[in-house]
Amino acid sequence: MINPRRILMADDHALVRAGMRALLESLPDIEVVGETGGGLEAVELVRRDPPDVVLLDVTMPGLNGREAASRIARLGVPTRVLMVSMHASPEYAARAFAAGAAGYLNKDSAFDELSTAIEEISAGRRYLCRAIDSSLVQQYAQHAGNGASGLDALTPRQRQILQLVAEGKSTRQIAEALFVSVKTVETHRAQLMQRLGIHDVPGLVRFAIRNGLLPPEVS
Repeated sequence: MINPRRILMADDHALVRAGMRALLESLPDIEVVGETGGGLEAVELVRRDPPDVVLLDVTMPGLNGREAASRIARLGVPTRVLMVSMHASPEYAARAFAAGAAGYLNKDSAFDELSTAIEEISAGRRYLCRAIDSSLVQQYAQHAGNGASGLDALTPRQRQILQLVAEGKSTRQIAEALFVSVKTVETHRAQLMQRLGIHDVPGLVRFAIRNGLLPPEVS
């Protein structure tokens, strides 16, 4: 008997998770072992009991899917990450692969493509959804490798603080969430603003939305 593939789902929309779970559980040899609405908890769940595959939404509060994928990659576990996004964009896909994802799937994809993506990444291969031109993903990856800009110019900690600032968290709330001092948060925020050339919170919110750290409705 073949052991079922163990799947963890991470998406901040409960209805999306419920729909995804129903679809996955209709597949043979698939077992949904857990679900969460946040990136931080997704990383912790993978650390505690690594599934075969984790489905990560790109946009989640606290810690977005890209940063969660990067942290999962650093855990050294065999879990494969399938990024699931509303953005059918070669730029987003390139960033997901750079962060350690094994696959990238657009939420508008047909159900059969979800099954295919899970099979491909479980077999050790990379999967890119059919709606995105792989040559454009490669071009973006090469361009990004020639010099950091935008999000890539920031450290992981700065990207996390950027997301929390854009979500409306105060400096003290961010410090408490990250277990650091208020001064440390202020320093990181000043540095990320300098690197991005953005000097007000509304500008950071717009930047975060453009780069998929926040959904458009936040604005």
